[in-house]
Amino acid sequence: MLTDRIDIVKKRYDEIYQMISNPEIIADQKKYIELNKELKELSVLVNKGKLYKEAINQKDEAEDYIKSSNDTDMIEMAKEQLEISKKSIEKLEDEIKILLIPKDPDDAKNVLVEIRAGTGGDEASIFAGDLFRMYTKFAQDKKWNLSVVDTSEGTAGGFKEVIFEISGEDVYGELKYESGVHRVQRVPQTETQGRVHTSAATVMVLPEAEEFDVEINMNEVRVDYFCSSGPGGQSVNTTYSAVRLTHEPTGVVAQCQDQKSQHKNKEKAMKVLRSRLYEIELNKRMESDSKKRNELVKSGDRSAKIRTYNYPQGRVTDHRIGLTLYDLPKIIDGDVSKLIDEIKLYINTERLKEAGEV
Repeated sequence: MLTDRIDIVKKRYDEIYQMISNPEIIADQKKYIELNKELKELSVLVNKGKLYKEAINQKDEAEDYIKSSNDTDMIEMAKEQLEISKKSIEKLEDEIKILLIPKDPDDAKNVLVEIRAGTGGDEASIFAGDLFRMYTKFAQDKKWNLSVVDTSEGTAGGFKEVIFEISGEDVYGELKYESGVHRVQRVPQTETQGRVHTSAATVMVLPEAEEFDVEINMNEVRVDYFCSSGPGGQSVNTTYSAVRLTHEPTGVVAQCQDQKSQHKNKEKAMKVLRSRLYEIELNKRMESDSKKRNELVKSGDRSAKIRTYNYPQGRVTDHRIGLTLYDLPKIIDGDVSKLIDEIKLYINTERLKEAGEV
């Protein structure tokens, strides 16, 4: 029964609540942070479970009253309460079943997003800039913080490459399915014949690794300092403030030139390096997990075409779930939630089917 599963969650919640006041746990920062995250996630389920049990009690009370009472008016009120309780129970059951699906532990993490222009020349760079603005506005709507790490501007606008970090609540859980190839079909500004061109940009969303997620031996990291290029004023372009880090065992490179301070650039570059190394470990884990490997909606395949933005028809199509929305202007202006919510709903429904809940 669902109530039994709720009771198990409540028991675990109470255990963690006691544990986080233990001085030994507080001294172990990694364990303390992990337990606090788990407590926060379980609290949502515990609160829903409480509402669910209250709705069941109200339903039982209404049914008992209808059977035992002779007061016609009160019976009618009890019947109304019964219908309200039944609808509430049905809604809460659906919500609780989804909450009971094991969460990806990385969902609560902040992210590093890399957007790179693909096929299509200048138009691909312009489109990469459009995607960057789309995610910037989406982050603003979600009250997340966005900070640019590194950029390489396109010759006609936009970016050949832009890397930025987004911090906030459950950022990776929201954005992880944005990874892949995004394709645009439209008439470029440079096109005189009015022909529709197809261009592409690659988006990669990486969970931001904490220091205790990835241990990096700095003796294995080559550090290079160089002058920043692009906008930023005289001090940026004439001082060796830009930093490039090369992890020699893997060949993974990360750099940052967005800040005037060499120290801040090195700090940001370390975040990128740590997250890229963490991604390598994540991919190894996914390769060994057949369920994740066979999942229809993948979060790590950067070569897969996931979405098409067709300007002449004003439509956006997500190829993974066969969803087409004729609302391109709003979506490209940051209203990505309607796509993300549909993908999450699809995934949760598939997982409930696997668990035999649907």
